[in-house]
Amino acid sequence: MSNRAELLARVVEESQRHYAAYSLFNQAMADRIGLHPTDVQCIALLDLEPGPVTTGEIARLTGLSSGSASRLVDRLEKAGFVQRQPDPHDRRRALVALAPDAAARTAEAWEVPGKAFGAALERYTVEELGIIADYLHRTAEVGRDQARRLTVEAG
Repeated sequence: MSNRAELLARVVEESQRHYAAYSLFNQAMADRIGLHPTDVQCIALLDLEPGPVTTGEIARLTGLSSGSASRLVDRLEKAGFVQRQPDPHDRRRALVALAPDAAARTAEAWEVPGKAFGAALERYTVEELGIIADYLHRTAEVGRDQARRLTVEAG
């Protein structure tokens, strides 16, 4: 494939395959841990945050309604993956943080997949890894924006 149109078509096709494969992987990981796929994504997103967040922020991160985000936090708290703590700046609201052992509880399930994903990236140069990271960042941004747009149009 040498021309741009062919390469763009391949990127679109491979992106669709990647999304489908990742959806299957996320479901399998959720089944392994005993959670819902959205719960697993919430744990992963909370792990990326620099500190505790509000339930409203969880709704924004996950694309859920505030009520659905509250129910998600309730499920994760009951399962011992998150903890609510008072907001030091506003006593009326609580912040949500990963439980201290949440990472350890998911680490075993992630061990083999993590190595496999790492092995898939081994053949790329530092420059190519930068391009891949940039592509993933930009397309995640587009995905979030389009999800918001579709939600607004639907609702």
